[in-house]
Amino acid sequence: MTTKNSKKSPAYQRIKTAILHNIHSGKWQAGEAISTEMALAEEFGVSRMTVNRALKELSEERVLERRQGSGTFVAQQQFNHTFVEVRNIAEDLKSANRDYQAQVVSTRSLTQETLANELPKEVHDRFSDILVKSKQSNSAQLAKEDLPEALVYEVKIIHLADGLPIQFEERWVDAQQLPDFIEQDFRVVNTSDYLIEQTPLERGSYTIQALAAPKDIAQALQIAPNSPTLMLQRQTYSAGKVLTVVKMWHAGERYQFAGEL
Repeated sequence: MTTKNSKKSPAYQRIKTAILHNIHSGKWQAGEAISTEMALAEEFGVSRMTVNRALKELSEERVLERRQGSGTFVAQQQFNHTFVEVRNIAEDLKSANRDYQAQVVSTRSLTQETLANELPKEVHDRFSDILVKSKQSNSAQLAKEDLPEALVYEVKIIHLADGLPIQFEERWVDAQQLPDFIEQDFRVVNTSDYLIEQTPLERGSYTIQALAAPKDIAQALQIAPNSPTLMLQRQTYSAGKVLTVVKMWHAGERYQFAGEL
């Protein structure tokens, strides 16, 4: 498994994560006031300016509502996984009483030097805003130190049912929005669950294609090259930007999509 360490999450991001956790756990309900800026500054040992940045970003993401003279409240709306229903293959398999296991093939951090050349074209196009910022990094408008070392994280994971590969996941994540993503142990932490817990997902879109398995995909799924697969490609958005793009390849004879109308 290949990996590169990311930078430690900045203080304002840790505050955002803690606030989201309190909302998701039900500690703070829709319409309720959250802790004051002063209380949060004392709790995290930071300045009120740092807290203000966290609250400002969560307000822009429509998670919080700031009312002049009254405080900051949980927005009166549903969000996160109620906005975007994200299927979790681990839960699907466990609910079917099948033994689930995840094998991490690789994790990688893509920098401004490697991003443009190493992303698949369709993924490259989804992260166009990151590429634009990357190209500006050497200009007078944006100093290089203003960009994190990693711009996009890439993970590849094989999901198994009863010891047999069912799904091969190729995922790319905006490292600026989730700087700690790459540090997770994805043998025990499901990628979709982590995204839902850490970031309010606003919307998403997906396509499903029947494709012949390329050689590397066939090897991961332990099927013959050019065997039939179902490939689901999905992108989800947060704060008006693409947060993640994922390709999920399924062995055609071992998996099916099903639901009720």
